Amino acid sequence: MMAVLQAEALTKVFRSGDLDLVVLEHLQLEVESGEMVAVVGESGSGKSTLLHVLGALDKPTGGTIYFEGKSYAQLSETEKDTLRNRDFGFVWQFHWLLPEFTALENVMMPLLIGGMENREAAQRAKGWLERVGLGGRASHRSGELSGGEQQRVALARALVNEPKVLMADEPTGNLDARTAEQTIDLMQGLHREGRITTVLVTHNMDLARRCDRVLKLENRRLYEVSSPQAV
Repeated sequence: MMAVLQAEALTKVFRSGDLDLVVLEHLQLEVESGEMVAVVGESGSGKSTLLHVLGALDKPTGGTIYFEGKSYAQLSETEKDTLRNRDFGFVWQFHWLLPEFTALENVMMPLLIGGMENREAAQRAKGWLERVGLGGRASHRSGELSGGEQQRVALARALVNEPKVLMADEPTGNLDARTAEQTIDLMQGLHREGRITTVLVTHNMDLARRCDRVLKLENRRLYEVSSPQAV
Protein backbone atom coordinates (compact mmCIF):
# COMPACT_ATOMS: atom_id res chain seq x y z
CA MET A 1 0.00 0.00 0.00
CA MET A 2 1.03 3.59 -0.55
CA ALA A 3 2.37 5.67 2.34
CA VAL A 4 -0.04 8.57 2.58
CA LEU A 5 2.11 10.25 5.23
CA GLN A 6 5.85 9.94 5.44
CA ALA A 7 8.54 11.65 7.51
CA GLU A 8 12.27 11.33 6.93
CA ALA A 9 14.88 12.49 9.46
CA LEU A 10 12.22 14.69 11.06
CA THR A 11 13.69 17.04 13.65
CA LYS A 12 12.01 19.72 15.77
CA VAL A 13 13.97 22.05 18.03
CA PHE A 14 12.55 24.79 20.24
CA ARG A 15 14.70 27.68 21.42
CA SER A 16 14.42 28.26 25.18
CA GLY A 17 16.56 31.20 26.25
CA ASP A 18 20.11 30.26 25.34
CA LEU A 19 19.28 26.58 25.09
CA ASP A 20 17.98 24.42 22.28
CA LEU A 21 15.27 21.96 23.34
CA VAL A 22 15.34 19.02 20.93
CA VAL A 23 11.88 17.40 20.91
CA LEU A 24 12.09 15.23 17.77
CA GLU A 25 15.37 14.03 16.30
CA HIS A 26 15.88 12.25 12.96
CA LEU A 27 12.48 10.61 13.35
CA GLN A 28 11.22 8.22 10.67
CA LEU A 29 7.55 7.51 10.00
CA GLU A 30 5.37 5.91 7.35
CA VAL A 31 1.59 5.73 7.59
CA GLU A 32 -0.19 3.74 4.90
CA SER A 33 -3.51 4.68 3.41
CA GLY A 34 -6.40 3.37 5.53
CA GLU A 35 -4.33 2.66 8.63
CA MET A 36 -5.33 3.63 12.14
CA VAL A 37 -2.10 4.43 13.98
CA ALA A 38 -1.71 5.39 17.64
CA VAL A 39 1.24 7.33 19.02
CA VAL A 40 1.81 6.83 22.75
CA GLY A 41 4.45 8.11 25.12
CA GLU A 42 4.98 9.95 28.38
CA SER A 43 3.75 13.50 28.88
CA GLY A 44 6.24 15.93 27.40
CA SER A 45 7.69 13.38 24.99
CA GLY A 46 6.65 15.43 21.95
CA LYS A 47 3.52 13.62 20.78
CA SER A 48 1.47 16.76 20.23
CA THR A 49 4.41 18.47 18.55
CA LEU A 50 4.68 15.54 16.16
CA LEU A 51 0.99 15.81 15.27
CA HIS A 52 1.27 19.57 14.70
CA VAL A 53 4.21 19.10 12.36
CA LEU A 54 2.59 16.22 10.47
CA GLY A 55 -0.56 18.32 10.10
CA ALA A 56 1.36 21.27 8.60
CA LEU A 57 0.36 23.40 11.60
CA ASP A 58 4.02 23.89 12.51
CA LYS A 59 7.26 23.66 10.55
CA PRO A 60 9.97 21.10 11.29
CA THR A 61 13.47 22.28 12.09
CA GLY A 62 14.91 19.61 9.83
CA GLY A 63 13.94 16.64 7.72
CA THR A 64 11.16 16.20 5.20
CA ILE A 65 7.45 15.38 5.45
CA TYR A 66 5.49 14.02 2.50
CA PHE A 67 1.77 13.79 1.87
CA GLU A 68 0.91 11.40 -0.96
CA GLY A 69 4.51 11.60 -2.13
CA LYS A 70 4.75 15.39 -2.25
CA SER A 71 7.04 17.25 0.14
CA TYR A 72 5.52 19.95 2.31
CA ALA A 73 8.51 22.10 1.34
CA GLN A 74 7.18 22.14 -2.24
CA LEU A 75 3.79 23.51 -1.18
CA SER A 76 2.84 27.19 -1.22
CA GLU A 77 1.08 28.66 1.81
CA THR A 78 -2.21 28.51 -0.12
CA GLU A 79 -1.64 24.83 -0.87
CA LYS A 80 -0.91 24.20 2.81
CA ASP A 81 -4.15 25.96 3.75
CA THR A 82 -6.01 23.67 1.35
CA LEU A 83 -4.22 20.64 2.80
CA ARG A 84 -5.30 21.57 6.33
CA ASN A 85 -8.87 22.39 5.33
CA ARG A 86 -9.69 19.60 2.88
CA ASP A 87 -7.21 16.75 3.18
CA PHE A 88 -6.70 16.79 6.95
CA GLY A 89 -9.26 16.76 9.75
CA PHE A 90 -8.26 17.64 13.31
CA VAL A 91 -9.72 16.67 16.69
CA TRP A 92 -8.19 18.00 19.90
CA GLN A 93 -8.44 17.12 23.58
CA PHE A 94 -10.58 20.25 24.05
CA HIS A 95 -13.32 20.51 21.44
CA TRP A 96 -12.73 24.19 20.55
CA LEU A 97 -16.30 24.69 19.38
CA LEU A 98 -17.32 28.29 18.75
CA PRO A 99 -19.76 28.99 21.64
CA GLU A 100 -21.83 31.59 19.79
CA PHE A 101 -22.73 29.10 17.04
CA THR A 102 -24.96 26.04 17.03
CA ALA A 103 -23.67 22.51 16.58
CA LEU A 104 -24.78 22.66 12.94
CA GLU A 105 -23.01 25.96 12.33
CA ASN A 106 -19.80 24.66 13.95
CA VAL A 107 -19.77 21.63 11.67
CA MET A 108 -20.53 23.82 8.63
CA MET A 109 -17.52 26.07 9.29
CA PRO A 110 -14.82 24.13 7.35
CA LEU A 111 -17.16 23.86 4.36
CA LEU A 112 -17.91 27.58 4.35
CA ILE A 113 -14.21 28.39 4.69
CA GLY A 114 -13.63 26.17 1.65
CA GLY A 115 -16.16 28.17 -0.35
CA MET A 116 -19.19 25.86 -0.28
CA GLU A 117 -22.63 27.46 -0.68
CA ASN A 118 -24.50 27.82 2.61
CA ARG A 119 -27.43 25.51 1.80
CA GLU A 120 -25.21 22.66 0.62
CA ALA A 121 -22.91 23.11 3.62
CA ALA A 122 -25.87 22.90 6.01
CA GLN A 123 -27.14 19.74 4.35
CA ARG A 124 -23.78 18.00 4.54
CA ALA A 125 -23.16 19.15 8.11
CA LYS A 126 -26.56 17.85 9.22
CA GLY A 127 -25.74 14.50 7.64
CA TRP A 128 -22.54 14.26 9.66
CA LEU A 129 -24.28 15.23 12.88
CA GLU A 130 -26.70 12.38 12.24
CA ARG A 131 -23.79 9.99 11.66
CA VAL A 132 -22.35 10.84 15.08
CA GLY A 133 -25.76 10.49 16.69
CA LEU A 134 -26.54 14.18 17.16
CA GLY A 135 -29.04 14.91 14.41
CA GLY A 136 -31.55 16.05 17.03
CA ARG A 137 -29.07 18.45 18.67
CA ALA A 138 -28.16 20.48 15.57
CA SER A 139 -29.70 23.72 16.84
CA HIS A 140 -28.05 23.56 20.28
CA ARG A 141 -25.06 25.73 21.14
CA SER A 142 -21.98 24.12 22.67
CA GLY A 143 -22.89 25.22 26.21
CA GLU A 144 -26.13 23.26 25.91
CA LEU A 145 -24.30 20.02 25.06
CA SER A 146 -22.58 17.50 27.33
CA GLY A 147 -18.83 16.96 27.12
CA GLY A 148 -19.29 13.82 25.05
CA GLU A 149 -21.72 15.55 22.72
CA GLN A 150 -19.32 18.45 22.24
CA GLN A 151 -16.54 16.05 21.29
CA ARG A 152 -18.84 14.30 18.82
CA VAL A 153 -19.65 17.66 17.23
CA ALA A 154 -15.91 18.30 16.99
CA LEU A 155 -15.46 14.90 15.34
CA ALA A 156 -18.23 15.66 12.83
CA ARG A 157 -16.55 19.00 12.09
CA ALA A 158 -13.22 17.24 11.50
CA LEU A 159 -14.79 14.75 9.09
CA VAL A 160 -17.32 16.94 7.27
CA ASN A 161 -14.89 17.65 4.42
CA GLU A 162 -14.28 13.89 4.16
CA PRO A 163 -10.54 14.33 4.69
CA LYS A 164 -7.98 11.75 3.69
CA VAL A 165 -6.31 11.87 7.11
CA LEU A 166 -7.86 12.37 10.54
CA MET A 167 -5.42 13.60 13.19
CA ALA A 168 -6.58 13.36 16.80
CA ASP A 169 -4.75 14.64 19.87
CA GLU A 170 -6.01 13.01 23.09
CA PRO A 171 -9.59 12.86 21.75
CA THR A 172 -10.85 11.19 24.96
CA GLY A 173 -8.64 13.12 27.39
CA ASN A 174 -11.39 15.29 28.87
CA LEU A 175 -14.09 12.64 28.97
CA ASP A 176 -15.27 10.31 31.72
CA ALA A 177 -14.66 6.58 31.24
CA ARG A 178 -18.11 5.75 29.85
CA THR A 179 -18.18 8.68 27.42
CA ALA A 180 -14.60 7.96 26.38
CA GLU A 181 -15.58 4.38 25.53
CA GLN A 182 -18.52 5.61 23.46
CA THR A 183 -16.24 8.07 21.64
CA ILE A 184 -13.70 5.31 20.93
CA ASP A 185 -16.46 3.11 19.50
CA LEU A 186 -17.64 5.99 17.33
CA MET A 187 -14.16 6.87 16.05
CA GLN A 188 -13.36 3.26 15.23
CA GLY A 189 -16.68 2.75 13.49
CA LEU A 190 -16.34 5.89 11.38
CA HIS A 191 -12.75 4.96 10.54
CA ARG A 192 -13.78 1.53 9.30
CA GLU A 193 -16.79 2.90 7.47
CA GLY A 194 -14.83 5.57 5.61
CA ARG A 195 -11.45 3.82 5.51
CA ILE A 196 -9.78 7.14 6.16
CA THR A 197 -6.27 7.20 7.52
CA THR A 198 -6.15 8.03 11.22
CA VAL A 199 -3.18 9.17 13.30
CA LEU A 200 -3.95 9.73 16.96
CA VAL A 201 -1.99 10.70 20.03
CA THR A 202 -3.33 9.19 23.22
CA HIS A 203 -2.72 8.18 26.81
CA ASN A 204 -5.78 5.95 26.57
CA MET A 205 -4.40 2.44 26.19
CA ASP A 206 -7.85 1.01 25.39
CA LEU A 207 -7.98 3.33 22.38
CA ALA A 208 -4.39 2.53 21.37
CA ARG A 209 -5.06 -1.23 21.48
CA ARG A 210 -7.84 -0.85 18.94
CA CYS A 211 -5.53 0.64 16.35
CA ASP A 212 -3.75 -1.23 13.56
CA ARG A 213 -0.36 -0.14 14.84
CA VAL A 214 1.01 1.49 17.98
CA LEU A 215 4.13 3.66 17.90
CA LYS A 216 5.91 4.80 21.06
CA LEU A 217 7.61 8.18 21.10
CA GLU A 218 10.61 7.91 23.39
CA ASN A 219 13.96 9.70 23.50
CA ARG A 220 12.88 11.88 20.54
CA ARG A 221 12.27 8.92 18.24
CA LEU A 222 9.45 6.56 17.28
CA TYR A 223 9.54 2.85 18.02
CA GLU A 224 6.95 0.38 16.84
CA VAL A 225 5.28 -1.66 19.55
CA SER A 226 5.36 -5.33 18.56
CA SER A 227 1.62 -5.69 19.04
CA PRO A 228 -1.13 -3.22 19.97
CA GLN A 229 -2.01 -5.60 22.79
CA ALA A 230 1.47 -5.10 24.27
CA VAL A 231 0.82 -1.51 25.35
